[in-house]
Amino acid sequence: MNRNFTRCAFMIVGLGAMLTSCSKHPQSAKTGMKYNDKYNGGFQVFKKTHPAPGPGLVPIEGGTFVLGGSADQDVSFDYNNIRRRVTVPSFYMDDTEVANVDWLEYLHWLNINYPGDRELYYNALPDTLVWRKPLSYNEPYVDNYLRHPAFQDYPVVGVTWDQAQEYCTWRTDRMNENILRESGQLATWKDAATGGKGGKGKAAGATTAAAGGSKEPFNTDIYLNGQIKGPGIDGKHMMPDLNPNAKPTDGKKGKPTRTVGMEDGILKQAYRLPSEAEWEYAALGLVGNTENENITDGKMYPWNGMGLRSPKKRTRGLMMANFKRGDGDNMGVGGYLNDKADITAPVRSFVPNDFGLFNMAGNVNEWTADTYRQLSFEDVDDFNPFRGNEYKDKRMADPEKGLLAKDKYGRPIKDPAKAAKKQKWSELTVAQQQAATVNNANATPANGAALPAGIATNPATPTTATVATTPGAPGTPADVIKAGGKPYTADQRGFEDSTSTVLYGVTTLVNDHSKVYKGGSWNDRAMWLNPATRRFMDQDDASAEVGFRCAMTMVGATEIHPDSRPHFVERKPKPYKAKAK
Repeated sequence: MNRNFTRCAFMIVGLGAMLTSCSKHPQSAKTGMKYNDKYNGGFQVFKKTHPAPGPGLVPIEGGTFVLGGSADQDVSFDYNNIRRRVTVPSFYMDDTEVANVDWLEYLHWLNINYPGDRELYYNALPDTLVWRKPLSYNEPYVDNYLRHPAFQDYPVVGVTWDQAQEYCTWRTDRMNENILRESGQLATWKDAATGGKGGKGKAAGATTAAAGGSKEPFNTDIYLNGQIKGPGIDGKHMMPDLNPNAKPTDGKKGKPTRTVGMEDGILKQAYRLPSEAEWEYAALGLVGNTENENITDGKMYPWNGMGLRSPKKRTRGLMMANFKRGDGDNMGVGGYLNDKADITAPVRSFVPNDFGLFNMAGNVNEWTADTYRQLSFEDVDDFNPFRGNEYKDKRMADPEKGLLAKDKYGRPIKDPAKAAKKQKWSELTVAQQQAATVNNANATPANGAALPAGIATNPATPTTATVATTPGAPGTPADVIKAGGKPYTADQRGFEDSTSTVLYGVTTLVNDHSKVYKGGSWNDRAMWLNPATRRFMDQDDASAEVGFRCAMTMVGATEIHPDSRPHFVERKPKPYKAKAK
């Protein structure tokens, strides 16, 4: 882990400890009660901070821009990028594409944690056969591109949209687990691997025991629900628990401690694929051409100017990205290779844009989170536009105890949302009881809770449960179709889409599995380097020309560098002192 990132985690934990032990407690502006006081209830509040990004990410300050506005022509005559002004909130984004070495780390983790699950490992493998062409000798790439050290810093390709989503989930859990172990909230990596006795233990990462004594890897959602704790799991520097009802962890002596909560500001947000709007906004990097809310110059590419070559003296004439200049010209003339890449190039090649992002044009196309529709730009909201929502709820294994149901990989089982609003407690508990009593031949979670009819999970892949949500579809649970007497669908990918679903794949290639990718690749012409261009591919397909990078939601203030800009003075509430009459 990045040393500065680790230090940041320690500082946050140290800040929390300082606030809980400080004699001058902060005060509630509404009740006058002191925060962080174990004698009045122990409600803990920590200093408001702007969270640092996770490893590999850079901040992208959001704002308004014209979606599709950088395109000078409809190169594919698809009429699919109608210009529209939208607002993109601030977020974080990987400065590079995910590289082969990053994916090999993922495969290694799967191998040591599930050594007997060959299907799981196989399903995570990229499709190296994407390099094969009927009339091209690409077999060396089939054998070497993913694993040979010579390609370790090249972008991973042959990855489907679904595989990219799984990687994001895995990366989130490993990041947060590392924060907790490095800061002493969980047992250290060494103690977890050796059982805390210095002896020979299981592979690190495979020894986290959840409540109940089962051995399974760390999961952020399960941890936040308080289901990963106990002897051999807890760290030596856990958060103090000021709840007057709390008892020492060992049940005998010592001060009560607790697991980290989202309120502590220690854990990070989940990694995910960027939305199409986020990707396009980040690729343009107009922040470099902005002064006092005025954009001084637009862009057609992630760099300034209309050309594709560097204008600077030292690099004059060199291509600004890795792309195909013309038929049969993938890298230039021998002796003076222009973009110096016959196929892909290392992920830190070329000059980053004004946000500090590498290869936002060329090298490989990149998956986005959006489901493709030709007229999405007209349909989506103008704030944080996105098309692809599939609303899901975590299933409760025991609503009375607040325990989440887990799959065989220790991850929460998620069912399609049954209502557009928070359910009543009676509705929630009845639905959970019905779900627990329905037998399903397709899958059974590791904790013994049966899946509702119509829901199936691939036992070899740690995915969330899926369900048919078309009213009247065979096997669709009645409580999914109707909630409170009103029809509801948890799948909003085709929101207000009038196209009949029975025609998908018959009269068009577009369906709810069609996902947007952008950016152009090593084998694309220059027209695809424009960030406004958009194409789609089925989420189960892969290509030697498509990779991805991750994003992360930014919480809190939207300004990245507030100290350099004018602000109104923030007025804090006056402290309250109770006075007798």
